[in-house]
Amino acid sequence: MTGSVVLLNLAGAVALLLFATRMVRTGVERAYGDVLRHRLRNILRNPFLAVGAGAALAISLQSATAVALIVGAFAGAGIVGGTAGLLAVLGADLGSSLVVKLLSFDLSILVPLCLVTGTVLFMSTARRDLLQLGRILIGVGLLILSLRLIGEASEPLRESRILPVVINYLSGDFVTACLIAAVMTWLFHSSVAAILLFTALAARGLVPPQLGVVLVLGANIGGGIIAVMLSRAAPRPARIVPVGNLIMRGAGALAALTLFVVHAPPLGLLGDTPAEQLVHAHIVFNVALVVLGMPLAGIVYRLAEKIVGMGEKPAAGAALAAAEISALDEAALATPSQALANATREVVRVCETVEIMLQTIIDLYIKADREKIDALAALDDRVDRKHAAIKLYLAKVTSKQLTEQEALRCQELIGACVKLEQVGDIIVRNMLVHVQKKVDRGLEFTEQGWRELSAFHQSVMTNARLAFNVLVSRDADTARQLVEEKDRLRDLEKKSSQSHFARLREGTPKSVETSSIHLDTIRDLKQINSLLASMAYPVLEEQGLLRGSRLKAG
Repeated sequence: MTGSVVLLNLAGAVALLLFATRMVRTGVERAYGDVLRHRLRNILRNPFLAVGAGAALAISLQSATAVALIVGAFAGAGIVGGTAGLLAVLGADLGSSLVVKLLSFDLSILVPLCLVTGTVLFMSTARRDLLQLGRILIGVGLLILSLRLIGEASEPLRESRILPVVINYLSGDFVTACLIAAVMTWLFHSSVAAILLFTALAARGLVPPQLGVVLVLGANIGGGIIAVMLSRAAPRPARIVPVGNLIMRGAGALAALTLFVVHAPPLGLLGDTPAEQLVHAHIVFNVALVVLGMPLAGIVYRLAEKIVGMGEKPAAGAALAAAEISALDEAALATPSQALANATREVVRVCETVEIMLQTIIDLYIKADREKIDALAALDDRVDRKHAAIKLYLAKVTSKQLTEQEALRCQELIGACVKLEQVGDIIVRNMLVHVQKKVDRGLEFTEQGWRELSAFHQSVMTNARLAFNVLVSRDADTARQLVEEKDRLRDLEKKSSQSHFARLREGTPKSVETSSIHLDTIRDLKQINSLLASMAYPVLEEQGLLRGSRLKAG
C-alpha cells in the first residue's frame, strides 16, 4: 500500500471521528441543551459545585469548548461570577479527559448496537427527543468505529521509513512537538479527537510514550485556543473566561513540560501500556489544574480581564455596534419578489431582537440590573421602529401587481411583524413590571417555583426559535411541531399552576409572597408562546393541515 493511500485512509478515519463527535454534541444540545444550561446556571453560583457541573456538562456534550463558550456567556451577562465560571471550565477540561478514558476501553460491541438502535429511532419517529436520542446513538457508534479505523489505517505506518525520522526528531525537540500538537488540536476543533488520535498511534507503537505525553500537553493548549478563537467576536465580558482558561491551561502545560524534561518521571506509574499512560497523563494533568486552580482562579480571572480589555476603544466600538442598516430598499419596490425578500430579512432581524429580549427578561428575574433594564427598553423601542417601517414598506408593496402567492406572503410577513411587536410589549410592559415588583419588595421564589418558571421559559424559548425558523423556511413539519408544542405547553401550565396552589395550601411563605408574580409570569409566557405559535398557521393552512382553528391529526 502506497504512503498516499495510507494517509488518505487515516485522514478519512480522523474525519469520521470529528464528524461523530460533532454529531453527538449536536444531538445532546438539541435534546437537552436548554435543560443543561438552566441547571448549569443555577449550580455555578457555588464555586465548589462549579467544577463538578462543568465536568458533567463536558461529558454530556463531549466538548470542553462548548462548556467554555456557554459559561463565558453566563459570566459576561453577570449571571454567574467570573471565578466560579473559570472553575467550571477547568472542571469541563477534566470531564473531557474522562471522556477520553471511557473511549479508550474496548467498546466495539457497542458499534452495531448503537448504529442499529439509533437508526431505528432516527428514521421511525417524529418525536424530537427520540429523534435526537437516535442521532446521539448513531454518533456514539460512529465515534467508536472511527477509533478502530484509525488503528487499522495507521498499522501500515509501522513499515514507513519516513515516520521514524519524524518521530526521532520530535522526540528530541519537545517544544516543537508540543506546538505541533496544539496546532493540530486547534485545526481539529476538538481536544478529545486529537488525544484519541495520539492514543491510537501510541497503542500501535508508532508514538513513544514520552513523546505522547508531550503531544497530550500540546493538545491541552490547543483546546484552550479553540474557545478563545470561537469567542473572539463575542462581547468583551464573554471573552474573559475562555482567555482565563487558556492562561491556566497554557501555563500549566508549560510548567508540566518543563518538569517532564528536567526530571523525566517514570511513566510506568501511569499504566502498563503506552495508550494507558497517555490517557492517565491527560487525566492527572487536568486534576492538577483543578487543584491548583481553586485558589488561583480569582487572580487568573482578573488577569484575563485586563488582557481582554487591552487596546479597546469603547467609544468607537459602541458607535459601530449601534449602527444599523435597513434591508428595506425602496428601489426594490418595483420588483415585488425582491421587495418581499428584503422585508423578510428585516423581519428576521426583529426576530433576533425579540429573542434577545426574551432571554434577557428571565435573567432580570435572577438579578435585576438597571443597565440591562434600560437596554431592554431600548430594544423594545427598536422593535417598534422596525415594526412601523416594515408595515409601511409592505403597504407600498401591496400597491403593486402581485401574484396570489406574493400577496399571501405579504400578509404573512405583516402578521408576523405585528405578533413580534406584541411579544415585545408583553415583555416590557408586563414582565418587566413583575421584575420591578420583585425587586421593590425583596421577594424570592421557592426553589421548586423558580424551577417551574425556568422550565416554562425555556420551553417558550425553544418554541420561539422554531417559530423564527418557520418564518424563513416555511417547513410544514416544523410548523406542525410548533403547534403541537403549544398544546404541550398548555399542559405544562396546568401542572405548574396546580403545583403552585399546592404550595399555597401548605402555607409556604415564599409561595404566598410571590404568588401573583409567579402566576402572572406564567400567563405572560403562555401568551407569548401563543403569539409565536400562530406564526405557523399560514404554512399549515397552505398545506391543508388545519381543521378550522385546530391542527389535523396526522
